[in-house]
Order: sequence, then structure tokens, then C-alpha cells
Amino acid sequence: MTTYRGYIGTYSKGDSKGVYTFTLDTETKSLQQLDVAAELKDPTFVAVTNTNKLYAVMKEGSEGGIHAFDLDPKSGSLTPLNRNITSDGGPCHVAVRSDNLNALSANYHSGSIFSYQLKEDGSVGEILSSVTQEGSGPNKDRQEKAHAHFSGFTPDEQFAVAVDLGTDEVILYKNEKGQLERHFTLNVAPGAGPRHIAFHPHEAYAYIMTELSNEVIVCEYNASLGELTEVQTISTLPEGFVEESYGSAIHLSSDGKFVYVANRGHNSIASFAVNELSGELTLVEIISTEGNWPRDFQLDPSGSFLIASNQESGNMTMYERNQSSGHLTLIEKDIPVPYPVCVVFVQDSI
Repeated sequence: MTTYRGYIGTYSKGDSKGVYTFTLDTETKSLQQLDVAAELKDPTFVAVTNTNKLYAVMKEGSEGGIHAFDLDPKSGSLTPLNRNITSDGGPCHVAVRSDNLNALSANYHSGSIFSYQLKEDGSVGEILSSVTQEGSGPNKDRQEKAHAHFSGFTPDEQFAVAVDLGTDEVILYKNEKGQLERHFTLNVAPGAGPRHIAFHPHEAYAYIMTELSNEVIVCEYNASLGELTEVQTISTLPEGFVEESYGSAIHLSSDGKFVYVANRGHNSIASFAVNELSGELTLVEIISTEGNWPRDFQLDPSGSFLIASNQESGNMTMYERNQSSGHLTLIEKDIPVPYPVCVVFVQDSI
């Protein structure tokens, strides 16, 4: 039997308390031991490290920032370390370098990216650098200003990456000891509203999920130059669908053969096969998330299961994944979690 520890970030409204934890039993194909791990205000996005630390975005009144925890993978408990909050209003995304020395946050409302020092014990140190993006897009409701929605690192971690929904930009920053210096900007189609980016695990490709146009933009990534070049744009919705929908999360299988994305409104997961020679995508299937507003999903460390979070219907959905074809098969659809947003796994089994 192999069991993995997972965590869920939520909006702390209604019955939600903060960060939840669960276990995935790969033998019984079930989620178990669902419980509150830490009470926190709006920990909508969380990240875990290979040193058993968890970092959660948080809000406190008009302020917000990053909260660090020690995690116990066996019990799922979270022990607070510290937090770093500012008057910015609260980030929507957090990512940690593989050496655990540096973390990044994206702040939607201000369009800012913060670079944090991480201390040896895992606690959050000072803000080493911050940048505020500027601009707007043609969508008057959503692109009236910069809205940073993602911050992370390129595979070699030489660059920090920011995805800005408001300005239709994907920006690469030089990241020297946590100091951010703007290096390259990819301007995507006006009004596309890019939200998240995922890099191929071993080829020079990157995949951008757009929120407003519900598309995946396939890019070649030149690591030596630190540049992205568009090669394909493909819809994540069924042909002929014209109702309201917004793209959310994007993740690749660990072997790089498949890309998965979520559509809010259409309430689905779309699966794509990756052409290993070009990086381009071909649609495999689009399957219902059996709930409303799939904000995120995650593949488990074995690659055999996919867990989706339906924010507005308050349920998690579990699928078994065919690793050869990429197809998903529904296992369970009514796993109750209030206002779930982000799903992450500890990589080692417990």
C-alpha cells in the first residue's frame, strides 16, 4: 500500500477554517483522514517543500503575506513558524526555490511580485526585492490595471516568472540572490488574460493557461537566452461552446506526455497529448469535474490519480489516470471541502 499526504488551500468563508489535509490511499483508491490542518484567513494557495515546510498565502484585514509552517507528513499537522505580512492586501500565489532559500509571491490586486528570504529553519525572512508591474488590457472589467496571478521559477531557476492577467504579459526576471531585474516580456494576444504557466519537465517547452480566452499558449523556452516564443494556441473548451467560462489551473504529467487544464464555468478538465518533437498539443478529452468552479487540481506523486477542487460547490473530485492514454476515469465526486482552491501533495509516501 502506498499513501500520500495532501493539503488543500481554501477561501475561509462559510464553513471553511483554512488549510485542510488528507491522505490518498493508492490501493483503496480513496481520500481519507480529511481534517483542518491550520486555521488561517484565505490561504488560497499553498506550496510544500522537500524539507517538510508549507507556505501559505494569507490575509489579515487589509494586509496580507506569507505564513510558514512545519508539516508532519504522517499526521498532517502544521506547526506555525512565522509570517511576513505587508499592506499590499494579500498574494494569490506562492512558489519556493528547490534550495529553499527564496520564495516568490504574486499579488493580484497590486500587480506586484515579492521575493522573500527563507531562513535555515524554514521561517520567512525579509523581502529581498519587489517589482510592480504596470499596464492594462482591452477587457475593461478585468484588465483595468496589472494583475499578477502567478510567480514561480524557470526549470533551471535562473529566472523568476510572473504571469500578469491584467497586462497580457508573461515576464521573466533575472533572479540573482533574490534580487529581481526585468529581463524579457512575452506579450500574448490582447484580452487573453494569462493566468498560470507550467514548464515541461525535461524539454524546452512552456504552457500558459489563459483565464479570459480559455486557451493554452504553447511556447518554446530558450533557457540560455531566457526567452519564450509562441508556437501554438489551442482552445480548452469544446467546439461550439459559447457560454461563460474562465481558465484556471494547468499541470503536466511528470513524464511530460500530457497537459491538463481546468475550465471554470464549463466545469471541466481538458487533457492534451504533447508532441515530443514540437511541444504542440492535441486534445485527448474534456471531462466534467462533477461540481462548480474547478479552481485547481493536482496529479498525485505516482501519476495515477488526479484530484480536482470545485470551489463553489464545495467538493473534491477524484479520477484515476491512464498514464498511457492520458484519459481520466471518475472514482469519487462528493468529497466535501468548503471553498477549496489549491491542492498540493508531499512527494514522498508515508
